[in-house]
Amino acid sequence: MFSRYKKNSDPAPAKPAPMEAVGSGNPQPRAAEAKPEPRAGAIMRAAPVQPLRAPAEVVAADKEKKRKDRLMELKVELHKRLLENLNLAALENATEANLKSEIAAISAEALDEMSVALNKDDRTTLNQELYDEVMGLGPLETLLKDESVNDILVNGPKRIFVERGGKLTLTDVTFKDERHLLRIIDKIVSAVGRRVDESNPYCDARLADGSRFNCMVPPIAVDGSLVSIRKFKKEKLRIADLVQFGAFTEEMAAYLQAAVSCRLNIIVSGGTGSGKTTTLNALSSFIDNTERVLTIEDTAELQLQQIHVGRMESRPPNVEGKGAVTQRDCLRNALRMRPDRIIVGETRGEEVIDMLQAMNTGHDGSMTTIHANSARDGISRLENMVAMAGIEMPLKAVRNQIASAVNLIVQASRLQDGSRRMTSITEITGMEGEVISMQEIFRYERLGLAPDGKIIGRFNATGVRSHYSERFRSWGYNLPASIYEPIG
Repeated sequence: MFSRYKKNSDPAPAKPAPMEAVGSGNPQPRAAEAKPEPRAGAIMRAAPVQPLRAPAEVVAADKEKKRKDRLMELKVELHKRLLENLNLAALENATEANLKSEIAAISAEALDEMSVALNKDDRTTLNQELYDEVMGLGPLETLLKDESVNDILVNGPKRIFVERGGKLTLTDVTFKDERHLLRIIDKIVSAVGRRVDESNPYCDARLADGSRFNCMVPPIAVDGSLVSIRKFKKEKLRIADLVQFGAFTEEMAAYLQAAVSCRLNIIVSGGTGSGKTTTLNALSSFIDNTERVLTIEDTAELQLQQIHVGRMESRPPNVEGKGAVTQRDCLRNALRMRPDRIIVGETRGEEVIDMLQAMNTGHDGSMTTIHANSARDGISRLENMVAMAGIEMPLKAVRNQIASAVNLIVQASRLQDGSRRMTSITEITGMEGEVISMQEIFRYERLGLAPDGKIIGRFNATGVRSHYSERFRSWGYNLPASIYEPIG
């Protein structure tokens, strides 16, 4: 075994000692300062150099900050005036143009009384922000309207992050203070009949456009209220769109079309933000329009593309702790509503028992998502959820139930460069002793990293023929043997 780094066997020649002047003016040798030599194989890194900002940039940044602070103070004062002068009862019937005109008139009058002069751009910005405060979600409205933003993450009133293309960035959007942020949170949760306070410090809700909202307020949120918004995508992505985006290949799409059409029970597995719901939406496009599909979710996000879809959403308890409707309640009731397929947005609790039984008792072609990092981890998650449901069953019986209910696990992942890929398609083929047997059909192989940080990789077949090939053929899907052949 050889070291990657070869030591030099010959000592380096000694350097002459530097000369130092003394009082007599005669140069005298100065003892060289001893410096530790780097270890063999050690990598030397230069200390990072912070770029210096030019004085003009500092002045401009300071000027812009003062401008924003001034507009924020004016907005707070004008908002008070608006609440005093606007006819709030008539807001629902007023058009956007009329309301903006009235806000501009009240704002102009107030600014004249305060002897404040603003240029046209600042006045337009201020009026738009006032409109957002009255009719929308204040500072968040700008981010909600930005089509490139996928997630909005609020860490207290002064730090608001967004996710674009899988990457998190800090924005310059802020709330005035914690009270301002809490007012917007209360506006959101009260619209859906819920509340947050010290006794009930967190809440899930759905915005008017369908975006998923979650919040947690002090004292549980230590440094200010925490808010996360997963924006609702208005466009319905099809399999062809995901293939074009590079999420998977045409061969994988053909295989998945056969799997869905032939009514295999499918679990989409992945981490947070990996694209599980998007994948589930796309897979649903292969369901025939003659089938009755029922969906069950905690927060309605699925956008199924069939004409015969019944949607259900669970409900948390009210202020008195009553009236809760769980996913399990919805699932049990769905079984009495003559479904052809049942799609559960996310399985994460005791409803897993009913989901597995539904898959086993005539509702083939059902689908759900779970949080897991791999197909094998997904099976372990299902086992743990059964155990947490309080069902006392031998482990072998639980695994038999899973093996007979689930046919396919599709693994979705968000890679380090922010891209989302379908990294594995794995079939469950039965039991071998007390172990669930599985075989991977397709996988994503990482080959390297580009200079710009993008991951270089490829999708590849494993060379294993599908366990369900005969089923595909009997349903009229004759997949060519070439899709199972690996590249190179």
